[in-house]
Amino acid sequence: MTRQVGLLRGINLGARNRVAMAQLRELMEALGYTGVETLLQSGNVVFGSKEPAATSERRIAKRLHDEIGLDIKVLVRTRAELAAVVKRNPLSEHADNPKHHHVVFLSARPDPKLVAAVDPADYEPEMFELHGRELFMWWPAGVHKARLTHSFWERKLKVTATARNWNTVERLLQLAGRDGPV
Repeated sequence: MTRQVGLLRGINLGARNRVAMAQLRELMEALGYTGVETLLQSGNVVFGSKEPAATSERRIAKRLHDEIGLDIKVLVRTRAELAAVVKRNPLSEHADNPKHHHVVFLSARPDPKLVAAVDPADYEPEMFELHGRELFMWWPAGVHKARLTHSFWERKLKVTATARNWNTVERLLQLAGRDGPV
């Protein structure tokens, strides 16, 4: 059994794509996942699974569509993958506020040419660094004033993207490190 972290894109933002966390936990348990825990109201779920992360992504998204009628993009990382993200943190010297330091999780490794087409100097003082399927972001003025948002990256890189602030990333790793709910 591997601990995995599900990141649902764009749920519970205002009045759209509403999913109660209790309902999400029930849905996950009905899929056979174990030790299901949710964090916040923004689509973070930690669970145990015997299947590959890519299979979990497809199954969760299909169940959300079939049961709730929502087309939600779901990204899944294993606990080991999330631990590598936290360990890597290439912007730690600059990011002095965890609420302004984000990780944008991507559905696939983007084409390097598309990434190279974004000139970091055009967006200063914002900073970014790509590592595999994660973009590390520093938005010194905060997410609401950011120009390099997850939506920007989706359009530029032609992948699904969902962002979590550093506090949430660390908390998800902590939850994934446990064997299940306390």
